Amino acid sequence: MTSPSLIAQDRPYLDGRGWVNLRTLVAIRWLAVIGQVATLLVVHVSLGYPLPFGTAMLVVGASAAVNIVATLQRPAYSRLTDRDVAAYLAFDVFQLAGLLFLTGGLENPFAVLILAPVTVSATILSRPTTIGLCLFTLLAIAILAFFRWPLPWPEPGLTLPSTYRFGVAAALMLATVFIAAYTWQVTAEARRLTDALAATQLALAREQQLSAVGALAAAAAHELGSPLGTIAVVARELSRELPAEGPWREDLFLLESQVARCRDILAELAQRPERNSPFDGIALSLVLDLAAAPHRPALIAFEIAREGEGEASEPVVPDRPELRHGLGNLLQNAFQFADSAVHATVGWNSSQAWIVVRDDGPGFRPDVLARIGEPYVSGRERPGGSMGLGIFIAETLLARTGGDMSVENAIDGGAEVTIRWRRDRLEGQKPPRA
Repeated sequence: MTSPSLIAQDRPYLDGRGWVNLRTLVAIRWLAVIGQVATLLVVHVSLGYPLPFGTAMLVVGASAAVNIVATLQRPAYSRLTDRDVAAYLAFDVFQLAGLLFLTGGLENPFAVLILAPVTVSATILSRPTTIGLCLFTLLAIAILAFFRWPLPWPEPGLTLPSTYRFGVAAALMLATVFIAAYTWQVTAEARRLTDALAATQLALAREQQLSAVGALAAAAAHELGSPLGTIAVVARELSRELPAEGPWREDLFLLESQVARCRDILAELAQRPERNSPFDGIALSLVLDLAAAPHRPALIAFEIAREGEGEASEPVVPDRPELRHGLGNLLQNAFQFADSAVHATVGWNSSQAWIVVRDDGPGFRPDVLARIGEPYVSGRERPGGSMGLGIFIAETLLARTGGDMSVENAIDGGAEVTIRWRRDRLEGQKPPRA
């Protein structure tokens, strides 16, 4: 069974590597270049504002030149590292700051666009890189608050007070920090959830592959049984016909012993309960026992109680990988934190089935208990304890079987996990029509 901690070890999104290709950044910058050229033409030519048009077009041309060089140096779909993307975005801040310097500084209504590179960084790059780009942007805003070419207002002209410029600078600085922090936090949560779901799919795919291999082994054992039986019959016939002291007697004895060994191996493969087909029925308590087997430590006692209500029989369910792996993750967590024992109860009635897993460990802290089910939640009350993805994967997989999971601390200590199903959903039956 795949360990959630092993699945979650490599999470490249946390440092931002490999999330953006060059083509995306180049396309965004070409849009910026087109917008800047169009704005300069409208303001200078159509509206007649006496802007330093030639110098401003050189600044815009620098951005276009960077795009052309980047396209020639690398394939369009090459993935960029965190440092490369940061360098491109830092240049965008520098280029836009230079353009604003020539066109009124923070008095220019388009000054708000200086927030765009920081927003992109917070979405795709690591926290240290985003912080560095934020500081660079704040420095550019501070410089523009004091140094800029005046905006050429039409006659009789307009002089804005310095208090207004400083107010705009303060607003842009606060917006830079807030947008960067908020965007990074939201996207980090989304990335963690995406990674956790991917880990769940990986665990399920691995379990399904193991189940398929088991079914294939059972089918091979069945198909090979007939030819091995024929070989055994022929070997016995030859044994009766050949003389007792003949030169082939020893080879014939070896052939019979190897055939018997092959038949024993194939019989063992065909009879192992964990090799059952997903379509075969298996008692719910046996599924729980099989799920616990790979994780059961020698020093932790484990017992399963069966409690049926009324005359209903114990649910017989398909041995689905989702069910086995989800229960296995819960039991692994219980064994990890138990002091001496883990108790499981399999209960059922005519309409429902449930499993309760209880350990005698320290239980969950209240702040952790409120977040159970979220990916990468850790902090159970034991030094070095970590839940990681285990609870999240278990809840996600069991939900696919129709299970509703709840987690709480038992009154007498320890953690208690309860999973409930509708019997018809768990047993793979269609519910009766109303």
